[in-house]
Amino acid sequence: MSKQRKTVLIVLAFFAIYVIWGSTYLLNKIVVQEVPPFFLAGLRFTTAGVLIFILAKILKVDISITWKQFKSTIISGFLFLSFGNGVVVWALKYVDSGFAALEIAAQPLVVLILMRILQGKKISAMSYVGVALGILGVFLLVGQKEIVSQDNQLVGMLMIFTCMISWSYASIFVGKADLPKNHFVSTGYQMILGGLLLILASLCFSEPWSLPTTWSQDVLWAMLALVLFGSVVAFSSFNFLLKVVSPEKVATSTYINPIIALFLGWWILDEQISGQSIIAATILLTGVYFINSNRKFKPRSIGR
Repeated sequence: MSKQRKTVLIVLAFFAIYVIWGSTYLLNKIVVQEVPPFFLAGLRFTTAGVLIFILAKILKVDISITWKQFKSTIISGFLFLSFGNGVVVWALKYVDSGFAALEIAAQPLVVLILMRILQGKKISAMSYVGVALGILGVFLLVGQKEIVSQDNQLVGMLMIFTCMISWSYASIFVGKADLPKNHFVSTGYQMILGGLLLILASLCFSEPWSLPTTWSQDVLWAMLALVLFGSVVAFSSFNFLLKVVSPEKVATSTYINPIIALFLGWWILDEQISGQSIIAATILLTGVYFINSNRKFKPRSIGR
């Protein structure tokens, strides 16, 4: 792959994880009002995975996989999708979409801490400032009276935090895991395996299933966008980036995602944005900036 083509692909991939993923909070919030969360996420990812393999077949892409790669896709599919995304969708039943995006903005902080614990990566003085600001921002965000006074909302915020840990660990794991070299194929396996685990969870929790023919038009359009753009396009872009840039650089999508999510939630769902949330977001995103400001952009070789 030429250097120029790789640069273009990296730019397009960052656009996908910045803008498209920023809108998925709104889309999930719309669908989860009518469709049970684990059934929603399971149907979304399984459908997206099937579509990916159909496209791979049309394009004559080799979808063979070794046993070691299969095990890696099970792990990454669970961490990213079954738990990391499925539980977030569940939490959106109780938490505003923009608010959830703001909390997840702390992900670069979690990635940095996990890289320090698991890989012994040194933390610079600038990053320590970022960590302190990030912790303060999260504290201000979740410490608001309207959240603390509502049990379900507080539980939702706590579960989103556990998902953030799962997603952050998966980001580090995938960077060195033995996965199919074709990022499109790798995404397909993760989607199908993660989706099947979510469908199993839906059955275990006895969620009521329904046919798409019974859904409202808004839910149908939102689900279509989640499958085609949020899953196939954005998640393929995400897997590609994890192989060519550092995990903490990929995690900077959380700079843009909350802004997109907050705006769409306010504009379409009339979600309220408190002054304390704005202050918390400013402090939190400033902390994320400090964490990443002194890191150089060093692409990794594809297929590593």
